[in-house]
Amino acid sequence: MSRLIVATSNAHKVQEIREILCPLGIEVLSAKEAGGMPDVVEDGNTFEENAIKKALAGARAFGCAVMADDSGLEVKALNGEPGIYSARYAGEGGNDGRNLAKLLKNLEGVTDRSARFVCAIAVANGDGTLRGTVCGECRGKIAAAAFGTGGFGYDPAFIPDGYDKTFGELPAEVKNALSHRGNALKAAVEKLFGEER
Repeated sequence: MSRLIVATSNAHKVQEIREILCPLGIEVLSAKEAGGMPDVVEDGNTFEENAIKKALAGARAFGCAVMADDSGLEVKALNGEPGIYSARYAGEGGNDGRNLAKLLKNLEGVTDRSARFVCAIAVANGDGTLRGTVCGECRGKIAAAAFGTGGFGYDPAFIPDGYDKTFGELPAEVKNALSHRGNALKAAVEKLFGEER
């Protein structure tokens, strides 16, 4: 089995990525398990720019292939917010609960609740060069309240197209098959992970 380091400190993301990549023969290590991720200021203007910054910083620190993702939720009625600020929507020091509460408050009385999750993945080589990037998305709508205890972030309020339950209510294997991260990882496996398989 080949090995890939994921440049994130988010344990939920690492678990989700493991569930998708391990069956394909790719062992996933978190940056923490590999010795700790260097601090990276996520000041890019797009998910892709932030993913590239993290992947390159990780590859230079670890000297091996590193994958990074940057992802978030874009809500049509909020002009694409929270977007690249999804993890910090309620302000610095915010958390999943406060971010979700702010989103639901900002959508009170709004009828068009269409939204999409977006995930950009960048893979960097051990020599610090960029191998490439891919993107994935999942379209759906925001529920009137949070439902379910599965997933993380905005999952309890996001209902994917074609379903009547949120990602917080759906089983993990269903979410992984539909999600923005799942779609981006499938594209990454096809286009970027040839050397690891």
